[in-house]
Amino acid sequence: MQVNLLKHLELALKRVGREPPFRMFAKELLRVLPVSARTKSEWDAAARPAYLHGVLSAAELATAQGVPEIAVIEFGVAGGSGLLLLQEYAGMVEAETGVKIHVYGFDSGSGLPATTGDYRDHPDQWKPGDYPMDEARLRAKLAARTHLIIGNIADTVAQFAQAANFPPLGFIAIDVDLYSSARDALKILTLPGRRLMQVPIYMDDTDFIFSHRFAGELLAIDEFNSENKAVKIDQWHGIANRRAFPENSWLRKMYVAHDLVAISGTVLKRAAGQLPLHA
Repeated sequence: MQVNLLKHLELALKRVGREPPFRMFAKELLRVLPVSARTKSEWDAAARPAYLHGVLSAAELATAQGVPEIAVIEFGVAGGSGLLLLQEYAGMVEAETGVKIHVYGFDSGSGLPATTGDYRDHPDQWKPGDYPMDEARLRAKLAARTHLIIGNIADTVAQFAQAANFPPLGFIAIDVDLYSSARDALKILTLPGRRLMQVPIYMDDTDFIFSHRFAGELLAIDEFNSENKAVKIDQWHGIANRRAFPENSWLRKMYVAHDLVAISGTVLKRAAGQLPLHA
């Protein structure tokens, strides 16, 4: 009875709550109600909606591509609030979709590393040592699914690439501030055959007044695309469609890494005329 009542309330909020006078009320109500991860994602009813949407989308892509488990990663853990939320969302989405989700957090452990020494790492905004971590305190809060990887990203990504026991990449959040760190983090997408055909990416530092294509995370994306033929990164086109808050700024920070080689080798098994729902 209680489950049916909750379902009816959820449907009513979806219908009525989209009207401008009621949107914020519906969002806050859905934030506290035990509704589905899909509903919370649709309404941005989460502390970090980009993380929840990225994890959920990755799990749905994994299901469509026949992949039973995935890795979701945060680069730039700092105090750990984002990693703990990523861990929480992974549990929610795993329970809902059946896709097993492993969580990884990469960080130096001692704040931002040494920079390039020029404009590319925005020395007007950040300096080495910013965003330090209390590693022991954070590790005490991590669940069994979550792994904290400490060290210079350039080294730890290479070590991670050599490991044979991590599942395909599903979602990546990059919050490293620096061009050099973002450049090194994106190299994880070059691992052959260890990712979904589409990997959602959240790029946190791309929409400030000082953001431009010649520095920071935007430069890292452009250089990645110019140096790699198998995988290309583009903005997530159409992500704002059919959302309760299509104007929210995090939507403009969402990208997708497309595995062009895997896509080229795909042979659809469905019959002609049986078009997918998004067609």
